[in-house]
Amino acid sequence: MQTSSSSSSSSYTSNGEHSKRCISSLLESSCLEKPLKIPKTKEEEEEEEEEEELMSEKNPRIQRYLIAIEYIGTRFSGSQKQKAECRTVVGVLEEAFHKFIGQPVSVSCSSRTDAGVHALSNVCHVDVERISKRKPGEVLPAHEPGVVRKAVNHFLQKNEGDITVIDVRCVPSDFHARFKAQERTYFYRLISGPEPLSTFEKDRAWHVSEELDLASMQKACRILVGHHDFSSFRASGCQAKSPIRTLDELNVSELASTPYFPSIVERQNSILEQDLLNSSCLSENELSLKSSIPNPYSVTGSSNSSNKGFGQLRSHRCFVVTARARSFLYHQVRLLVGLLKCVGTGNLKTDDVQRILNAKTVTAASPMAPAYGLYLGNVKYEFP
Repeated sequence: MQTSSSSSSSSYTSNGEHSKRCISSLLESSCLEKPLKIPKTKEEEEEEEEEEELMSEKNPRIQRYLIAIEYIGTRFSGSQKQKAECRTVVGVLEEAFHKFIGQPVSVSCSSRTDAGVHALSNVCHVDVERISKRKPGEVLPAHEPGVVRKAVNHFLQKNEGDITVIDVRCVPSDFHARFKAQERTYFYRLISGPEPLSTFEKDRAWHVSEELDLASMQKACRILVGHHDFSSFRASGCQAKSPIRTLDELNVSELASTPYFPSIVERQNSILEQDLLNSSCLSENELSLKSSIPNPYSVTGSSNSSNKGFGQLRSHRCFVVTARARSFLYHQVRLLVGLLKCVGTGNLKTDDVQRILNAKTVTAASPMAPAYGLYLGNVKYEFP
């Protein structure tokens, strides 16, 4: 009996030890397994970037510069860095800075522009630590803004020459080009007329062969300006948390088609016409004189264009849409311009504008205007 009891006891002990070893091995194997990676949201990525920037604030040797740049967007795949083989505004700018200071930098843009979109003034910030090339451990005083502008432009001109630094300013280490922006202004150029577009305007404006009704387009602008839900003018892929935006300005104006070099007669007639328009009271003779003045903005097919000599380009009309707001939704300006164009050609009535705005779906909007007519005009800041 004792033998049986001791045998049973030893069997129980060995089984218990075996179970413990199994549990221990399972725990060890589970600890060695890598946890599943949860993809980060855009907001989390931006928060990490901000944390990295806050860490850089603690380094007094780093100087942050605010850089204003202009560029022709034709040969760029947008402003933001993408794949290695894609040529982008930020990528070219970082490369120029790297050649200038001898170490890599990270450039942050105030506004993202798509492939083909131009900028009269986009703004970025970049942190630079000036280290002596002769004595790598020696930290030197920060470069003056004028030196940065001249040096970076030197390297940019060796890379296609389609981007230029137009202004540089020293700012505090917590000044963010994107989040500190108070206002952004975009311009969109439309060239109207049945004649082929000038070679000088290629990839610089949207050529609309039909005649555009300026008054109808301006009426449509008055409906769209203000505080609205712009879901109908928000392209898929927009990462903004809300479609609510305040459009501070939206208007259409007519300007001289460029390149335009008026003759002395045209300039004199233009001055005379402006004087007559500014007059508070026009006599019958003055009204008759005003109607006889040739209009340099007239569309091809008018009596003025028929007087063009051989080898002279027929006149077009140039319209510029101005959109100004603190921030815009993805493709909002191009969708707005697409709608205004349809109103200008008569394909849509001004009543349709309110209907499309109220629909709150991008499927109700008109086809989007092409990228190459869009210009980021200005980014406004309040400096400390």
